[in-house]
Amino acid sequence: MKFNRRQFLRATGFAGAAILLPSGIVRADTGPLSEAARAALSESPLVYISPLQKSGAESECHGEVWFVTEGDDVLLCTAADGWRSRAVKGGLTRARLWVGDYGVWKRAGGKFREAPTYDSAAAFEADASAGEKALEAFGKKYPDEWAKWGPRFRDGLADGSRVLIRYKPAA
Repeated sequence: MKFNRRQFLRATGFAGAAILLPSGIVRADTGPLSEAARAALSESPLVYISPLQKSGAESECHGEVWFVTEGDDVLLCTAADGWRSRAVKGGLTRARLWVGDYGVWKRAGGKFREAPTYDSAAAFEADASAGEKALEAFGKKYPDEWAKWGPRFRDGLADGSRVLIRYKPAA
């Protein structure tokens, strides 16, 4: 029986992830996060993201995604033509994040909204050294899937088909 990465993570109960945490890139500064959000970032394999419209309302786009942290910042690698990238390119540089694992957001029945949440400022991360550190952190956080996804992330960042987005907690 073949598992996709979500089924594998769910089936293993994330037991291995607890051994590897904190999995993010370590930095001394802290941001305006609640203790619950900060704790969830150190434990969860997923964040749920929704861009915020200029009015402050959530976009209709939502999604769960792998992430790593650098201090309180969340970094993710995503398709350059995907909705997360298009939102930032289109000026939707504020986003709401929920931290936890509730499965695919469309099937979660809004359950992810019970998770610790905060608003953030989104920007593309252009610093190559930050990208290398992020890729290393992804490999440590998701070791069982990294043989498959590591080359896709690395090659995609190199050829421009993927981008690294940094979500910095908004004050």
